[in-house]
Amino acid sequence: MIWEPAIVALVLGTFLLAGFIKGVIGLGLPVVALAFLGSTLGVREALTIMLIPGLVTNAYQALAGPSLGDLIRRLWTFLGAACIGIWFGVAVLAGAKSETLILLLGITLCTYCAVTLFRVQMPPPGDREPWLSPVMGGTGGLMFGMTGIMIVPGILYLQTLGLRRDVFVQALGLTFITITLALGTSLTGRGLMTQDLAWMSLAALVPTAGGLALGQRYRHHISEERFKRIFFVALFLIGLDMLRRTLL
Repeated sequence: MIWEPAIVALVLGTFLLAGFIKGVIGLGLPVVALAFLGSTLGVREALTIMLIPGLVTNAYQALAGPSLGDLIRRLWTFLGAACIGIWFGVAVLAGAKSETLILLLGITLCTYCAVTLFRVQMPPPGDREPWLSPVMGGTGGLMFGMTGIMIVPGILYLQTLGLRRDVFVQALGLTFITITLALGTSLTGRGLMTQDLAWMSLAALVPTAGGLALGQRYRHHISEERFKRIFFVALFLIGLDMLRRTLL
């Protein structure tokens, strides 16, 4: 079924678009893949196909720069708790009904877009950071394991740590490569990573790379702020449509 021409075309087109958007604004690959594939192939399948493109596109972002060691020392409890949260999130993912997963994905997409559009900020952790980091990481990992989206509260928490822009970008890369590896391990452990889905994930690298190169090429010819606003409004509408189809 996964290799039917219509499904292959959908996957390739989705990752071409996802790569283009990431090339323009530096983010969006997982949520685009989930938004377009989650309600058609299923959330479990969309998460699995997203794995290899997600790993490859975040590897350079994680490893480039001089702050990797400092970030690991500061964020290890956050990342470790996220990995544990992902294991439990994937357990929910494996046992939940498809309609429930689409409903949860729709809610998460709408929340993610609203938080981004309205620039919601959490207060800095201050002296609470030693115990708040694993709490935020674990909660974010649980959400990522169930929906593939970690913005609430995981990435929102990272934004409060007062990191310089270049260090924050590297922290995001480190976070995404860690949680994607943890997701792949959890999906495999639960028997959700089939051979066909693994090959499809590998094949999705080609349109992702093409879209990424195209997006980077046109980044300076497009208003990034306007493009980002249109992107998140469109994602919000997709999330609302998921809610409509599961609730009505």
